[in-house]
Amino acid sequence: MNIASEPALLDSLASTGHNRNTPSEIVLDVKGIQKKIRGKTIIHDVSFHVRAGEIFGFLGPNGSGKTTTIRMLVNLIKPSAGEIRICGYNVERQQEEALRFVGCIVENPEVYSYMTGWENLEHFARMQEGIDEARIHEVVDIVSLGERIHDKVKTYSLGMRQRLGIAQALLGRPKLLILDEPTNGLDPKGIKELRAFIRMLAGQGMSLFISSHLLSEIQLMCDRVAIISHGRVLAVGPVDELVNQAGSYVVWQFDEPDAGRALLADEREVQFVAESEHRIEESILANMDRPVITSMAAERIPEFVEKAVRSGIGIRSVQQIAPTLEELFLSMTEGEAIG
Repeated sequence: MNIASEPALLDSLASTGHNRNTPSEIVLDVKGIQKKIRGKTIIHDVSFHVRAGEIFGFLGPNGSGKTTTIRMLVNLIKPSAGEIRICGYNVERQQEEALRFVGCIVENPEVYSYMTGWENLEHFARMQEGIDEARIHEVVDIVSLGERIHDKVKTYSLGMRQRLGIAQALLGRPKLLILDEPTNGLDPKGIKELRAFIRMLAGQGMSLFISSHLLSEIQLMCDRVAIISHGRVLAVGPVDELVNQAGSYVVWQFDEPDAGRALLADEREVQFVAESEHRIEESILANMDRPVITSMAAERIPEFVEKAVRSGIGIRSVQQIAPTLEELFLSMTEGEAIG
């Protein structure tokens, strides 16, 4: 994506006024929203908030209610109950005031393939007040489309179309940027560049709401996350805190695995984790000879290492392996698949 990071471009982002936001400012406030369709409730009492300059992840499998929730956030559909406020304005009752603070891409960017990138941006700029040619140049520079902006969109790669869609969403200098599954179809390089771009925007004070079914991307990209399943929010919190709730593994590699296992078995605080029960990436264990996987308090590791040494049991390695959001999700949803 070759996202620009030159000082001049950062200045153009800062000129939107986002850098004046305070960390405590709530840009998006969702309280108890529900959605019923033909008498069936598909979104159940969903609540969360997004602060200024925060990257907020909305994580759940396809069909969990993510896109329906986003459509309510931008008033494309009405909630059956609850309230949504953007920068203090009620989205349903004060739509114009609320939505002028929002840039949004729901599912795929809406662009015209037969037009050039520049013509697309001109078209969307005419729909908003105060968007001049200088602002179009700014957003083109921000998403690094300068070399191709006058080419037909039908010649663009998927990543370039995504960038054009983001440029369109940035035209109105939003305080909140909503992206629904932004990494869909991107190759690893495009995903990495999009992640850097999102962090750059957040660094200038913009709030970003990122919907995704990709656990690894949410964990790498976001400050806080809401986990949704079957239209219900299961947890909301900082990524690190949620991950820690899933516990952690301590993986031992002994010179004599049976003797090491016997040593640990004497300790009430140590629980063994069967190969069928853990969700450690196979690549981590691939080069280990008969690793002993345990669940235990990390602060007890030095004590058990010392005990093994006294018992004459050699230790090749001991690692604390942090869980992932996937493990937390699976524990909350009793094994529902994601991604």
